[in-house]
Amino acid sequence: MQRYTRLLTNKYLLAVTLFLVWLLFFDQRDIFQQLQRRKELKELEAKKAFYQKEIEQSGRALSDLQSNPAAIEKYARERYMMKREGEDLFILDDSTALNTK
Repeated sequence: MQRYTRLLTNKYLLAVTLFLVWLLFFDQRDIFQQLQRRKELKELEAKKAFYQKEIEQSGRALSDLQSNPAAIEKYARERYMMKREGEDLFILDDSTALNTK
């Protein structure tokens, strides 16, 4: 019993314990905020990787459009519904799939 009272009255042990409790729970950058920020960082890194992948794909598409006339024609046909002279263009509307939600 005397051993425990000596530990509890040790001013250095009390100071270190209070300091650790303060850092873990009451400080501006407590453990809970650190965990939250680590989670946010992982989410932001995942978004960064996604956008870097998209940038690479766009860069490849851009270089292909700048150098390949067939790619330019394909892009114009798909995006702007352009057609060659004498061709018929049929556009199918898939609005029934949107209304069945």
